[in-house]
Amino acid sequence: MKDQRVTVATGISCSCPSFKSLSNKVGNILCHRTPQMRYKRLDTKLEKKVLEVKNTSSSRHKKFQTINSIIMRFPQFKEGLENIKAVFQQYDEDSNGTIDKEELKKCLDELQLHLSETDMEDLFHSCDIDENQAIQFTEFIVLLCLIYLLKEASSTNETEKIGSPSIEATFDTIIEAFLFLDKDNDGKLKKKDVIKALNDASPKERSPHHVTMKRFKEMDWGRKGKVSFREFLFTFIDWVGVETDNNGDGFSYNNGDGYSDDLPS
Repeated sequence: MKDQRVTVATGISCSCPSFKSLSNKVGNILCHRTPQMRYKRLDTKLEKKVLEVKNTSSSRHKKFQTINSIIMRFPQFKEGLENIKAVFQQYDEDSNGTIDKEELKKCLDELQLHLSETDMEDLFHSCDIDENQAIQFTEFIVLLCLIYLLKEASSTNETEKIGSPSIEATFDTIIEAFLFLDKDNDGKLKKKDVIKALNDASPKERSPHHVTMKRFKEMDWGRKGKVSFREFLFTFIDWVGVETDNNGDGFSYNNGDGYSDDLPS
């Protein structure tokens, strides 16, 4: 996938993959090939869990105060997410670059992540965005993070967590990034949330409207005017630039050194 520089907020950009092809691909899948109702049950459950996390962590110091503070952590996000590759490769038993349902069940059993059959099906299909009945690496990252969120807010049993402190810390920080953007505190992102977050970074130099709208559209794959935590995760991984070995069918990243302004002043 060809890299391009994209401005995320006024005065700052990062070297990220082309969002257009990914957004169009997933948007077409969500809008045309798969009914929206298929994901409604899972996304509604995730909204509630996001709010539970926010309520239980309201007394903690917030990790992010501006969108720029999130952007500057992209290299750390990338490193943390790529630590998941070893888990993925361990359970990709036939080394074909994907995890099928049986391999996934074995993975979750050994990680002691116990899910109902309904939750398992919902998670698998909502993360299998190309509907090939298999989970690729970036889809696996999203799936594990969704499971972590579902377990994190409801379980006191430590065996119900992912099991790796570094991976859990990365997921916690991603959830904090979502909470920063969720200005309405309703478990989903709306246009005004994202625009406010982008403009708050530099109130004296507000981002051009087309830039903030583009950032929102990159997340709003279903073109619903609101973004679920699941959609945010896929886009956030794209922004960070996690590398894959799936014959180029993934994301790339230029070592976190691509910060510059690519728009005329």
